[in-house]
Amino acid sequence: MPVMQRRAQDTRSALLQAAREVFADVGYSEANVAEVVSRAGSSVGSMYHHFGGKADLFLALHDGYQARQEERADAAVREVLMAGERNSVRLFAAGARAFMQGAWDERDLARLFFTGDGPPGFDTVSRAGFGDWVRRSETVLRGPDEGPLNQAYPLLLATVIAAGTHEVTQQTDERAAMAFMDDILILLTRFTAAPPP
Repeated sequence: MPVMQRRAQDTRSALLQAAREVFADVGYSEANVAEVVSRAGSSVGSMYHHFGGKADLFLALHDGYQARQEERADAAVREVLMAGERNSVRLFAAGARAFMQGAWDERDLARLFFTGDGPPGFDTVSRAGFGDWVRRSETVLRGPDEGPLNQAYPLLLATVIAAGTHEVTQQTDERAAMAFMDDILILLTRFTAAPPP
């Protein structure tokens, strides 16, 4: 990678990391660009070169987090598929566990995004992301041998996991978070023992 390109990538990464810390410390509304730039060891001009402002920093953090969450869930589903699992509920549960684990691992960001304290329009971005997740869930739950799927079924399960994920990020320590995750997945398994037509 050319030196200039690497330098630009390093600056961008430093700004995102600083924004992550500042937003986690004080929330989006109370955060200011000067603090982000100071923590990044950068300049305001450089920040505006890479990002249009505070809102773009926030949305870039959200996009990166969502992409990592999707990859975690997809990788978990692929892993159990490769191990021979074909039950759609167990496939969904594997992805859901990875999703919740990822939220715990990045709880500073997850908590920030759950607060709803974001730039104007973030609620629309958040709803669109949830809609995408419901569609991804539907793909897993439909399975190759499944018949028609009740349209509310993936919405209901995705809503349960989203609410559960929020609660996982609120736990005081990892043991409590893992226990809560296990409880959610046990209930999910019971709830889905006989999926609706």
